[in-house]
Amino acid sequence: MKKFILFLSIGTIASFSTFAQDDLKPFKVDVSLGYAIPGGTGVKGGVIFAVEPKYAVIYNLSLGLRMEAAVVARFGGYDPNGEIIDADVKAAGSYLVTGDYYLKDNYSLRPFVGAGAGIFSLGSASISSNGTESSGTSTKFGGMIRGGIEAGHFRFGVEYNLVPKSMIDGYDSNGDPAKVASKNSYIGIKLGVCFGGGPR
Repeated sequence: MKKFILFLSIGTIASFSTFAQDDLKPFKVDVSLGYAIPGGTGVKGGVIFAVEPKYAVIYNLSLGLRMEAAVVARFGGYDPNGEIIDADVKAAGSYLVTGDYYLKDNYSLRPFVGAGAGIFSLGSASISSNGTESSGTSTKFGGMIRGGIEAGHFRFGVEYNLVPKSMIDGYDSNGDPAKVASKNSYIGIKLGVCFGGGPR
């Protein structure tokens, strides 16, 4: 038993020593700006702003919390005359627990893949062709997958945010009352800066 405890202690110290030899600070904060591409027809891209504190639990794996705001214009159904609604501007605020795995040990150029899951808070403001307006909010549980490259303190990534559709009261193309599906998923292309996380 004593030998097992001694072996476990030596292994633990060795693992911490290995991490320390990598000589990188484990905590950092990513701040990113980007372009959002919503899914579906009749859509327009928008802007993204994100802040994501992270902690490297091991050299190649970081866990974090992504806080993001995205504003896009999506297809929002039809008005009572069967005309396509001109604009459906939606703001999505998300809070996701994330994980990034780095495929290389070289700090100057580190490709990564990652994923996350959490809450998307969706708000909307619609303007139809006959001047009517509407607004509403909803909360959805969703996920995210991503990939990209970090080069020193700079970061480039592409993310796919998978968010369930929202069903809203509206009209079909014949002008009859109907439930209309509004897609909430979007792709994010982001460029950011990493504060911390560099060499000690």
